[in-house]
Amino acid sequence: MKTQIVSIGKEDTFALTEQKLLQAGEIIKQGGLVAFPTETVYGLGGDALNPESSKKIYAAKGRPSDNPLIIHIAELADLDKIVEEIPKKAQLLAQAFWPGPLTIILKKAKVVPSQTTGGLDTVAVRMPSHPIASRFIKYAGGYVAAPSANRSGKPSPTMAKYVIQDLDGRIDMILDAEGVEIGLESTIVDLTTDVPMIVRPGYITQEALACVVGEIDIDITIYDDHSTQAPKAPGMKYRHYAPKGELVLVEGERERVICYINEQIRFHRERKERTGILGTEELLARCSADSIKSAGKENELSFVAKQLYTFLREFDDEEIDYMYAECFSDKGLGQAVMNRLLKAAGHKVVKV
Repeated sequence: MKTQIVSIGKEDTFALTEQKLLQAGEIIKQGGLVAFPTETVYGLGGDALNPESSKKIYAAKGRPSDNPLIIHIAELADLDKIVEEIPKKAQLLAQAFWPGPLTIILKKAKVVPSQTTGGLDTVAVRMPSHPIASRFIKYAGGYVAAPSANRSGKPSPTMAKYVIQDLDGRIDMILDAEGVEIGLESTIVDLTTDVPMIVRPGYITQEALACVVGEIDIDITIYDDHSTQAPKAPGMKYRHYAPKGELVLVEGERERVICYINEQIRFHRERKERTGILGTEELLARCSADSIKSAGKENELSFVAKQLYTFLREFDDEEIDYMYAECFSDKGLGQAVMNRLLKAAGHKVVKV
C-alpha cells in the first residue's frame, strides 16, 4: 500500500485545507485509514461504525483486538447515537471539558460494533479540540475510531515524522499538521460505575474532575502490570509507550538516585553500551550520558508531559541501549506522567 503524506501548513488557504480534509474524510467513508493530529497525540482513524475499519486499525498497529478504540466525535449532539443514555455526570463533564482531552466511557448503543469496543458493552468517546481533527471528523461522517497512530507498544507520536516511521505503507493517508499541543493521551473516565473512575490519567487531572462531579476514584491497575481483566480503555493492559532500549525508573532520595545512575552509566560505558538519562535540571547537572533529556525544573510537569514521547522516540533515533529516568511526583499531572513512564519501563523501578 502506498501511503499519501498530505501536509497542512499555516500558508495553506482555508479552501485548500478543506479540500485536503474532504479527501481524507472520503477515505474514511470508503473504509480506509487516515492518521491525523489531535491536541493530545496523532490518532489513527477509521470508520467507528464499520467493523472492517476497526479490524484494519488493529492490523495496521499490530494491536490486540481486545484493546478498545476511542470514538472521536465533532458535535455533542452526535453522542446520542452511539450510547444508550447520557447520565447527568457525563453532561457535566462534557460541558466542562469538551472539546478537549477527556474521554468518557458509557454503555454503547447497538449501532456501535463490538469490533470497535474490544468486545465490551461500553464505548469510550471524546471530542478533540484540535481544529484539523474536528473538521476531519465531520468530513469523515462524524464517528472516527482512533487509537494513537503508532505501532502497538511504541511511544505515541507527537509529530508526523514518527507516524510516517511507524505506519508508512500500512495506511492510506497521513495528515501532517506539525506537532501537537499536549503530548499525552486524553484522560479516560469510566461513568458506568457507581462512582466515576479514572482508568487512564491524562492532562485533565483527578482534582479538576472532582471539582465538576465530586467524588471520583482511580483504577489501581493504572500503576499495576498484573491485571488479568479485559481492558476497558486503551493502555490499561499491555506494555505501551516503550523505546527499543531498556528503560529503568529510579526512585529515592535525590543523592542516592544520582549515585545509582552514575554507577550504572559507568558500568554500561565499560561495556561500550550507549546510555541515556531523562530527568530534571537538578539531577542532570550532576549526571552524564550519551544522551541527556531535560525535563525542565522539578515542578514543570506540563513540560515533561509534552516532551515525554518525543524524548523516548529520540532515544530510539540515537540507538540508546539503556535509559534511566528519575521518578516524578504522582500528584496532579504527575499521575499521567508516571503512568506512561511505568508502562514504558515495563514497570522496572529501582528503589535506592
